[in-house]
Amino acid sequence: METKLQVALDITELNTALEIAEQTVKGGVDWIEAGTPLIKSSGLKAVQQLKQKHPDKKIIADMKTMDTGSLEVEIASKKGADIISILGTAADQTIKDAVQKSNEYGTQIMTDLINTKNPVQRAKQLKNLGTDIILVHTGIDQQMAGANPLDTLKEITNNITNTQIAVAGGLNKQTAKQAAKTADIIIVGGAITRSSNIQKSTREIKKAIKNTKQTTKQTTKQKQTTKQKIQEITTCNLADALNRKGIIPIQQVSGEKTFGRALTVKTMNGDWSKPVQAIDKAQKGDIIVIDASKGNLAVWGELATKSAINNNINGVIINGGIRDIKEIKKLKYPAWATHTTPAAGEPKGNGEIGTEIQIGPTTIKTGDYILADQNGAIAIKKQKINYAINKAKLIKENEDRVRSQIQQGKTLSKAIELKKWENQQR
Repeated sequence: METKLQVALDITELNTALEIAEQTVKGGVDWIEAGTPLIKSSGLKAVQQLKQKHPDKKIIADMKTMDTGSLEVEIASKKGADIISILGTAADQTIKDAVQKSNEYGTQIMTDLINTKNPVQRAKQLKNLGTDIILVHTGIDQQMAGANPLDTLKEITNNITNTQIAVAGGLNKQTAKQAAKTADIIIVGGAITRSSNIQKSTREIKKAIKNTKQTTKQTTKQKQTTKQKIQEITTCNLADALNRKGIIPIQQVSGEKTFGRALTVKTMNGDWSKPVQAIDKAQKGDIIVIDASKGNLAVWGELATKSAINNNINGVIINGGIRDIKEIKKLKYPAWATHTTPAAGEPKGNGEIGTEIQIGPTTIKTGDYILADQNGAIAIKKQKINYAINKAKLIKENEDRVRSQIQQGKTLSKAIELKKWENQQR
């Protein structure tokens, strides 16, 4: 059987989903999924309209049913769904009821292994319960933490035969090709729906997975490094991803976007001794973050900047004053501060290097990460760096999709169906 390409419409705007579906069909998609966010925001009319517009395509209702399997399969089938998803963690009776009802309507059941404790064991049980398709799925929240479905897919396909296997979870052209070596259905969401050219992206992924099972050559998964991902996002994306946590209330003084680990410094107003000593202690690529309690005297200037450049320090952030602005701008050195001033204090040696500091609402520790650009600066706890960047990248891709719609003539309110979310008062 030829590997099928399924597009997951995991968005909340029905009109946009219908437009995307139209483009994916032109690009050669096989199956179309009304994603869970789409069904929850627009109801099963999303399934109904997709089926009406594309009667020759299989339409999947990603219900993620956990209970009342018979009822939910029935209503989805009546609305035009060809395949209905049930959570693999649902009770066996729920799955049995869903399978029985799907048989009555001539539809199929896809069971989703998302968050199952023993995927292989559960997949065997689901096969015996009569499920038509088993879905190996890494959820969006898990993807933000860096998880992917390919390792689990290998385990499942090594143990399950004579049952169709689907795979989903942050797949792109490269990883879809790798997955297609063993999976029967490749489910792709953001790599298509957030693309600036949906039809082209669909066509490229479809081509990548075609006849993959007939080849033996291994495809190396291409992973972006943290540094590469950072280049694609802004502090605005990151602020949205972190729900406005981690914001450092300072202004850009000089330079361009920068990213690195924080080396914290606590000092007194105008005392530039510890900030300058921190240059010697910082590692290559660090950002020196200074808390001078918004003091009116500068704790950083041209000479400290030149020293930082020589030591490959990625930037400086100051909760306090900075001077020699003309010279620092000529050097194009990344610098942020609460204010500029011509006056500096004396190096008295007060304070500490590497201690926990507080700037505005944000606590910063040495080793936390800093992203700073023209919009400001944000601190990210080192334990959350992968999650934060992945989620910010997802937000950026969603914005790109809306941006593309605006370029095509839609207003912002219509592109995101803003009125749908307003409380209707009578």
